[in-house]
Amino acid sequence: MAVIHRGGTGVETRRRTATHPVAPPPHAAPTPGVPDAGPQQWHRGMTLVATISLFIGTRAAWTTAMASSPPVAAVISVCYASILVCAVLSLLVRDARSLIRVDAVVLVTAVALVSCGYLLDHAGTDEGVLTAQAAREILHGHRIYGQPWPWLFSTPRVGITKTMSGGADYTYGYPPLTALLAAPVYAVLHSTAAATLVPTVALLASTVLLWFLLPAPWRSAATAVCLGFGILPHYAYSGYPAITALALLVPVVVRWPSTGAGGRLGARGLLRAACLGAACAAQQLAWFLAPFLLIGLYAVRRGELGSRRALAVTIRYTAAAALAWSVVNAYFAAQGFSAWLNGILLPLEQKAILHGQGVMGISYYFTAGSSRLDYYSYGSQLLLLGLLAATFLFVRRLGPALTVLPWIAFYLATRSQDGYFLMMTPLWLAAAATVPAAAFAHAWQPHLPRLTGRRAKATVAALALAPALVCVVIAAASPPPLRMSLTPHFARRGARVGVTAIDVRAVNTTGTALEPHFASRTGQGASNWWTITSGPAVLAPHTAAEYRVEPAGGFRATPGGHGPGTYLIAVTGTPMTITSAHIPRATSGVGT
Repeated sequence: MAVIHRGGTGVETRRRTATHPVAPPPHAAPTPGVPDAGPQQWHRGMTLVATISLFIGTRAAWTTAMASSPPVAAVISVCYASILVCAVLSLLVRDARSLIRVDAVVLVTAVALVSCGYLLDHAGTDEGVLTAQAAREILHGHRIYGQPWPWLFSTPRVGITKTMSGGADYTYGYPPLTALLAAPVYAVLHSTAAATLVPTVALLASTVLLWFLLPAPWRSAATAVCLGFGILPHYAYSGYPAITALALLVPVVVRWPSTGAGGRLGARGLLRAACLGAACAAQQLAWFLAPFLLIGLYAVRRGELGSRRALAVTIRYTAAAALAWSVVNAYFAAQGFSAWLNGILLPLEQKAILHGQGVMGISYYFTAGSSRLDYYSYGSQLLLLGLLAATFLFVRRLGPALTVLPWIAFYLATRSQDGYFLMMTPLWLAAAATVPAAAFAHAWQPHLPRLTGRRAKATVAALALAPALVCVVIAAASPPPLRMSLTPHFARRGARVGVTAIDVRAVNTTGTALEPHFASRTGQGASNWWTITSGPAVLAPHTAAEYRVEPAGGFRATPGGHGPGTYLIAVTGTPMTITSAHIPRATSGVGT
């Protein structure tokens, strides 16, 4: 008789001699959706990782709460006990049903911690205050697009998006859904808390929904990714409309290849389409996912139904999404079409100052600049098109990663902030858990003659992405447009030494007239614009000029020690260029 012993991931077979045959032990009836065996070890691991993730940021929240709201601190202390108990139970429970109950407790604990975090911090950043102001204007029947609100940016917490043309953006630059949802809440709260409450509630609701939609062993992973690591909750507390879009995309992405199966959308398919349209009406990030989903949906359905019926299903799905998007936007487009269109396209066209962790850092942080920054944007656009083409050609291979591919394009953009990647990571998890590679086994993809081997297909994919790489090389290899020499003027204010003005000799080495704007940076980011007190507004091609520039407030402190130092940057908006020059350190004889 063979006895199979399972331990961890290993399987061991042993032999024994039967001396007294007995009847097999009775088995309980299996519960649908729950395995009748003990929990898998990787399921325990998922639960434990989710439990550990709840510790992140909890001490800081508890410390803040003890100073401002002791009852909230008491709730956090109870959550600490829950974390510890769940950690123990995740390793000790003996059956899958009990481990699922532990997963549920981990989720409830995470929801409680995020709720406490909102009570402690709901003032919002620039996204939150802009959305709150838009909600206020909606309640009063005023326009929300094309209206500058500079007074909202009077506090250090509310950041300003500076543009390469030397200005800043003070207008609302998001689709209107989050502001619409915040309007009735604002009527009650009359503060930015209304604009931060909407994405926070959306995040919590989408996490619970995702928890129930995922297979049981994956559920705690949803808790960790959405709530546990503390990343997405802080975006919600800040009032990011992208969190609202994320919440609406969760039901769209979970098991998305089943949409339109059999040639019928049904109520579930129409609901998914409406959620996609509403997500596109909440924040622009959803726009980048939509074409990938449509390509994948058409390919999967064509493999099942043929070209005509697959196209019909895809068109109906797209039309339903477009209808939902139009319903949300119609009122604002009717108020002022041009202002509305410019408003929702603003993040794509504003030419904001460089920021992020992508390849644009080559020109911003590691070289003296570039005269062809626009090519980073061209590269980003071409990479997006190349990824779409590769998905169309090789959907069977790339389909499982369809929810990740759209965000790769942002790595080449001039604004390649981590938020563009982080805020949609729950969708990556949803696809990993519910969209296996087998779902694309029969998906249609174009037949490419003589391209049947892996090497040939890889060559085609590389050719689709090559134009983007060429653009990046052009942008990174281009020299800075200005040749600058600096003569700084220092002063001491108390114990700090800083710059009060800089005399700049700038030589335009290009054949294009440039309108430079000056700022400083220490590390990443950039200061407020410096004032040009003397020098031409426009520097003609192949000419030199003398500028005197002064920092905002008349004093810019410089770091001491042997750090990277401070740089003066000169940027132009059209064409997009940047030139960086190191500001010499002050001598020891600087007086007051």
